[in-house]
Amino acid sequence: MNTLTFKPKQVTKKLLSILPARSRDVLVSRYGLGADAEKMTLEAIGKLYHITRERVRQIENYALSAIRKSEDYKKERSSFEELEKMIEGLGGIVVESDLLEHVTKEESAQNHLHFLLVVGESFKKLKEDEEFKHRWYVDEMLADKVHNSLRKFYKSLSDNDLIPESEVVSKFLDHVKDMSVEARDEEVAKRWLSISKQIGKNPLGEWGLTSSPNISIKGMRDCAFLVIRRHGSPIHFREVASSIEKMFGKKAHVATTHNELIKDPRFVLVGRGLYALAEWGYLSGVVREVIKKIIEKNGPLTKDKVIEKVLKERYVKENTILVNLQNPKYFKKDKEGRYSVVTA
Repeated sequence: MNTLTFKPKQVTKKLLSILPARSRDVLVSRYGLGADAEKMTLEAIGKLYHITRERVRQIENYALSAIRKSEDYKKERSSFEELEKMIEGLGGIVVESDLLEHVTKEESAQNHLHFLLVVGESFKKLKEDEEFKHRWYVDEMLADKVHNSLRKFYKSLSDNDLIPESEVVSKFLDHVKDMSVEARDEEVAKRWLSISKQIGKNPLGEWGLTSSPNISIKGMRDCAFLVIRRHGSPIHFREVASSIEKMFGKKAHVATTHNELIKDPRFVLVGRGLYALAEWGYLSGVVREVIKKIIEKNGPLTKDKVIEKVLKERYVKENTILVNLQNPKYFKKDKEGRYSVVTA
């Protein structure tokens, strides 16, 4: 948290003092500068004064303009310069909520700081849109470069990408290597990444596209996917349920977890209660179907080769494979002892 040498509340009090009572009250209500820190809409203020919302907007704009032209505004030049330097130190463009919280956690103080950003002529705000969050900047050229770098970066990712934070910062720094020296700072890079609504991180600290269920986790299945992926090898559904509770703090009933794993094609049952991820290359289906897929892919195989290949796909006993393989309804053996699939 950063400590400014000036107190935002004192500065706003001085700036508001130059205004007529109604103009001052409109700004206090609009920006939550009163004792209760409540912000009011144009419409609510209009009802209070029995005027239209458009008239309230005109009064607000007039009041802000009057402050900027005043001698008191000029006297506070050092405060605005300090605020400008702080934004530059945070990367030159920063998410509004991050900027306010960097200075203070107190809502009332944040409202006063926000007001100074609005009234300060050096500061520019870009409103939230489909790509980016509310953000403030002081250098338009730098802001454009950051926006373009973020666009290029998230276009380089796929929905399946899950990247550790250190790696995502390193990858993003490659996209901004032609920018200033400050751009190579990891903390600045993380702040810039947080501007994008297309990129984010999940509760485990892994980054990716926010359109991916691996990042925007919606339910038990998404939690189970991340648990198994982090485990790195087949895992029993009971352990999946237990890990969900430990890692995400969510209640995960064993039976419910098992049902979710059964329903989702991202998971493959590879043994008694053991689940793996389909993306690891495991074949789906019961043992008989796995044998069939293996033979269809590789051609006729000996008993030993079938067992060898099935054991790479399933945690089962060899006898289970042999019982399925020797079923004449599905498989036949030639003179060389090789098995093939019975065709209808």
